[in-house]
Amino acid sequence: MAKKWYVIHTYSGYENKVKTNLEHRIDSMGMADKIFQVMIPKETVTELKAGGRKVTSEKKVFPGYILVQMELDDDSWYVVRNTPGVTGFVGSQAKPVALSREEVKRIQRTGVVGAKPKSFTEFMPGMAVKVTAGPLAEFDGIISEVNPDQGKMRVMVSIFGRETPVELGFDQVAKL
Repeated sequence: MAKKWYVIHTYSGYENKVKTNLEHRIDSMGMADKIFQVMIPKETVTELKAGGRKVTSEKKVFPGYILVQMELDDDSWYVVRNTPGVTGFVGSQAKPVALSREEVKRIQRTGVVGAKPKSFTEFMPGMAVKVTAGPLAEFDGIISEVNPDQGKMRVMVSIFGRETPVELGFDQVAKL
């Protein structure tokens, strides 16, 4: 029998607890020869907060799911399925569906150490902002573009009755 990766559905927010519980059950029930690895796919994310602050954290790629590498038979299915916090396997009720090799490789690449963190920001196109610094301080405008990787945005500011695009840093604006 081949070892394959299966997706396990858990209560959202309990992924770490389920992983710990499952690893203890594997040890205590002597299933290390059938259940090989338990993984919670994560990625590093950099969020840009107001004032230009960058906050880097790890986020779960699939909240409410964990991956288990195992040889599927009745015993290994029973151990995983009856672990506290597990709501079931992804796939049909009768037979869980294993991930393809390509899917596993893609998932494992999302959390590669040294990979460039993804950037997120609270600023969105169409959002109204007030310029807080620079020569246009106190002007209001509407965001037309956001570039979170560079920490910049293009804001349409009304100057002398005309909409003028201005490139500003996240630390130069505040949400209205």
